[in-house]
Amino acid sequence: MMRPTPFAAPLRQARRTAFLLALCVLASRASAQLRPLDALEWRMFDGGRTVSVQAGGGWMAGQRASLAGTEGTLVEAGNWRAFWRTGRVVLEGGGTVQRYFDERSSFAAPEPYVKPADDGKRHDAGDYRILTAVRLTNDGAPVAAALRFGTRLPTTDNAVGLDRDATDFMATLGGRTVRGPVALQAEAGVGIFGTRRPTFEQDDLLVYALRAEYDVGALRPMLTVLGQQVGRPRRREIRGNESLGEVRLGVRAGGRRWLLAEAVAGYTLFSPEWGLLVSAGMDW
Repeated sequence: MMRPTPFAAPLRQARRTAFLLALCVLASRASAQLRPLDALEWRMFDGGRTVSVQAGGGWMAGQRASLAGTEGTLVEAGNWRAFWRTGRVVLEGGGTVQRYFDERSSFAAPEPYVKPADDGKRHDAGDYRILTAVRLTNDGAPVAAALRFGTRLPTTDNAVGLDRDATDFMATLGGRTVRGPVALQAEAGVGIFGTRRPTFEQDDLLVYALRAEYDVGALRPMLTVLGQQVGRPRRREIRGNESLGEVRLGVRAGGRRWLLAEAVAGYTLFSPEWGLLVSAGMDW
């Protein structure tokens, strides 16, 4: 009877990670976001939690729709995220069921393929995301590290003008440290985004997220900064691939069943002036 080698478990983990990465890379076409990618949910790596689901909505004032060339109010109905952890791996799905956009003003001519909104209202589905996070460090490490990668699924309609239908892929490397009631996390990486330009079909942007949390029992205040940044200095931004950035001040209340409310302020031209995100969730 052959005895397993000491490298059997790491090899199985490596094969599983490679398989999950292949699934993400080979997933179909993806659509962009009006708003940046949410930060990694490090709490899914904490012990005693295997599944988590959340749902809610958002209201954003002063949001720009780049391809339509208009600015107005964005309502997100049916924001959701779901997580499943197995060992060191967390699988994440998420997205927005519907987006409703009420135009207030115009700042540029629409792209030729974007249809006019005679009543000043636009709505579309999406985006939807599939992501994988792999913890790279052992339990008890003073600074935890994780690799996160994923893609977005095709749900938007180019003619609506809220987002572009193009291939996107994201990969970030993150870290987290906990000191008493305070938890600090950061992640950064690359976003490989498709464009609507036939002569420039792919754009590479920096994707990043920072978060500080304070645990006071049933309440957990948090400050999050996240966004995406055009990586080449002095290069003109491509429509639909602009730099995005948000500051979110929020609080999570509850335990296994919880409520989360976040006030949002954008600090780039194509992010909302301000807004509110509300969601409810449950962990198992």
